[in-house]
Amino acid sequence: MGLRDEICNGRILLDGGMGTMLQRQGLPLGEYPEILSITNPKEIEAIHRAYLEAGSRMIYTNTFGATGRKLRGCGHSVEEVVRAAVACAKEAAAPYGAWVALDIGPCGELLEPMGTLSFEEAVELFAQEVRAGVAAGVDAIVVETMTDLGEARAAVLAAKENSSLPVLCTMTFEETKRTFTGASVESMALVMEGLGVDAVGINCSLGPAQILPIAEELARWTTLPLIIKPNAGLPSLDGGEMYTLTPEEFANQMVPYLEMGARLVGGCCGTDPAYIRAIAARMGEHPPVDRPVKRRRAVCSDSRAVELDRARVIGERINPSGRQSLRHALARGDLDLLLREGVSQMEQGADLLDVNVGVPQTDEPALMARAVRELQGVVNLPLVLDSSDPRALEAGLRVYSGKGVVNSVNGEDRVLDRVLPLVKKYGAAVIGLTMDDRGIPPTAEDRLAIGEKILRRAEEEGIRREDVFLDCLCLTASAQQELAGVTLRTLSLVREKLGVETVLGLSNISFGLPGRRLLNRTFLAQALAAGLTLPILDPGARTLLDVVACHHLLTGADQGGRDYIARFASRGDELPPPQNDLVQVRDVGYCILHSLREEAKAACLELLERKDPMEVVSQDLIPALDQVGRQYEEGTLYLPQLISAAESAKDAFQLVRDRLSAAQRTDNSFVVVLATVQGDVHDIGKNIVKVVLENYGCRIVDLGRDVAPEAVLETARREGAAMVGLSALMTTTLDSMERTVRLLREEGLPAKIVVGGAVLTADYSRKIGADYYAKDAQEAVRILKEIQGRCQPEE
Repeated sequence: MGLRDEICNGRILLDGGMGTMLQRQGLPLGEYPEILSITNPKEIEAIHRAYLEAGSRMIYTNTFGATGRKLRGCGHSVEEVVRAAVACAKEAAAPYGAWVALDIGPCGELLEPMGTLSFEEAVELFAQEVRAGVAAGVDAIVVETMTDLGEARAAVLAAKENSSLPVLCTMTFEETKRTFTGASVESMALVMEGLGVDAVGINCSLGPAQILPIAEELARWTTLPLIIKPNAGLPSLDGGEMYTLTPEEFANQMVPYLEMGARLVGGCCGTDPAYIRAIAARMGEHPPVDRPVKRRRAVCSDSRAVELDRARVIGERINPSGRQSLRHALARGDLDLLLREGVSQMEQGADLLDVNVGVPQTDEPALMARAVRELQGVVNLPLVLDSSDPRALEAGLRVYSGKGVVNSVNGEDRVLDRVLPLVKKYGAAVIGLTMDDRGIPPTAEDRLAIGEKILRRAEEEGIRREDVFLDCLCLTASAQQELAGVTLRTLSLVREKLGVETVLGLSNISFGLPGRRLLNRTFLAQALAAGLTLPILDPGARTLLDVVACHHLLTGADQGGRDYIARFASRGDELPPPQNDLVQVRDVGYCILHSLREEAKAACLELLERKDPMEVVSQDLIPALDQVGRQYEEGTLYLPQLISAAESAKDAFQLVRDRLSAAQRTDNSFVVVLATVQGDVHDIGKNIVKVVLENYGCRIVDLGRDVAPEAVLETARREGAAMVGLSALMTTTLDSMERTVRLLREEGLPAKIVVGGAVLTADYSRKIGADYYAKDAQEAVRILKEIQGRCQPEE
C-alpha cells in the first residue's frame, strides 16, 4: 500500500515531540535544535529510533525551524540543515520500513497585511525547504503548528509547486476554535481541502481533551483524513513535569479520536516515546473505522465561512463599470474608496463581495493583488474575483487567504482552458456564464446545455460539482422583454437538472426603465422563487435584502423566523429612505475601527481644524482604540483587524503630533522597554504589542529578541523606563524570563514588569515576581493605562 492509500484507508501512528526530547537531553539555551542534525546526528537518530521502537510509522524530520529567516547566523544553509536532518531520519527509519516526513513550521514573521513579509517571500522561504527535502528523499511534507492561514497556504503552495509528494497540514487552535490570528476551523478545512492537501488536522497548544471539540468541528467541515497531534495536556509551571498528563492518561484521552476515525495520530509538546507506546496499545484495542463525511457547499475568508444553504447576497459595488468615482480612483492606484465600499457592503448585509478592478491603462494583476490583500484587512467576507484577465485572477487567488470565487468563465473552450486550472490549483469556486462564442442563447434549453458543458469541464479538471455556480444571465427588459422569462426558466432548469448554485446580476433587468427599485424587487422575488441562490446586487438597497429575508422565511431557510423578526420587528411597515449612490465619509472612530487609513487621516484633519490636538486624542482617538480593544476581547474582531486598526490610529496620531507644540512633541517621559528574553528567537507577539502600545502616549524602546537580562536592565535604567515588557514563547527560555525578572528586582529597578507569551500563565508570572501577566496585546494596553494612571508622569 502506498502512502496516500495508507493515509486514506489505513491508520498511521506519528511520533511525539522532538523538542521535548532535546530539552530533556540538555539542549543549550539559544541553540538551534536543527543544527544538531549536523553537529550531533547520532543524538537525532537515537530520538527518531526511540519513537520508531515505540510504534511510530511516520517520523518528522528535525527541521521545524529550518526556514532561511530562522537559520540566519547559524553558519549553515537551509539545504545543509535539511539534508542532514533527512539523512538522520532515513537512517533511523530504514530498518522499520517507516515513512519520513519533512517537517515545516512557521517562518517566524507575520505576513502582510499583519506584518511586512510578502506572500511570495514566504512561499520562497518554504520552497527552499521543500526542494531540499525532496532532493534528500523524504516521503511526505508536513506543514504544522501554523496559526496564520495565509502562512499555511504559502507553505502548502510551496510544497505543491515543488513536489508531487503527499502534503499534510495541521494548525494550532485555541479553545475558542480559532487560531492566534483569528482563523476559524471551518475556514482552515475549506481552504486546505481546496488546495488538495492529503490530510488536515490540529497539533500543539492544547491537550487531547481540549482539542476534541475543535476536532469534532473540523470533522464536520472536511472530507479529508484527520490528523491529531496534541500536547501532553496543559502547561504546568510548578517546577515539576512541564505538562500535566501521564502517558496512560494521554492515551486514554486519545481514544475518542480513534473512535471518530482519525487516520494519523501522535503527540506534540511534552510527549515522548512512552506516550507513543501508550497510544499504540490503544490502537490495538480500537481497529480503524471509517468516518462519515458530508460535502459542504461553502466559501470563506480566513475567519468566516459562508455556507450556501440558502440564498446568499453578493455585493456588486466594487466594480468600476458605471462608477466614475471608483474608476478614477483605481486609475490613480487609490484603493480607499474600494475599501470603504467593502466595509459599507459588509455592514449592509452582503454575504460575499464581488471585486472588479478592471480599468484601462492600469496593471490589473497588480491592482487585483493589492485590492485582495487590503480588503482582507478590513472585511471578513469571502471575495468573488471578477476579471476577464486570467493573470489578474491568479494574482488575486494567490494572495487570498480563503476559499474565494472566480467570476467568471463561459462556455468557450479557450476560456475554460485558461481559467479552470487556476480555479483547481487555488481551491476556489467558479461562476460560469451560460454563454459561449456564439453569444447568449435565446432559449433556456440552450443556456442549460452550455451550463452542462461548463460543469462537465470543471469536473474533468478536478473541481467539485459543489464549487461550480452557473450565471443564468439577466438582460435588460427594456430591450429584450421576452428574455426575462427565459432567464427565470433557465434558473429552474439548472436547479432541477444540475443541482448547482445559480447566479444573476440583478440590476441589469431594469436598466433604462423608470421605477427601477420596484422592478428590481419584483424580479428578485420571481428569480428567488425560480431557483436563484446567489443574487449579485447592491446591499445598500435595503428593500432588496428585505425580499431575500422574506424568501428565507417563506421557504423555511429561516427556521422559526428568527432572522426575519430581528430584521423587521422595530421597523414596522415604513419605507426606508432612498440610498445615496456614494458612501459617506465617516467619523474618525469608525475609520479606525474599520482600518480605513486614508479616511482616518482625513477625518482627523477635519477634527484638528476645530478642536485642540489633545482633545482629539482624549475624546476621539483613544476611545476609538478602546472600542477596537473591546471588540477584540469579545471575539468579534481578530488579530489582523486589531493590527490594521492600530496602524490606522498611528497615522491619525502622527497628524496630531504634527500640530502639537515643540514641548509637547518631545515629551517622552513615559518609556516602555520591550524584549524577548535570552535564548528565545520568537518575537511576533512582542511586535504585535509594540504596534498597539505605540498609540497610547508612550515611547517604545524595542530591544528585539534573544536579549540578555543585563541588556534589559541597562536599557531600562538608562531610559528611565516606567514599564518593562518581557516575552517568551519557548518552554526552554522560561529560566531566562525568571533570571531577567530577578535581576531587575535585585537591582531595585522601579519599572513595573509585565510578562507574556504562549508558555506563561498568570500564576507563573506571580511566582517569578512579575507585576503583571498580559495574555495578549489588548491586555497589555489595559495594564499600560493602569500603570500610566499610577505613575502620572510630569507634563
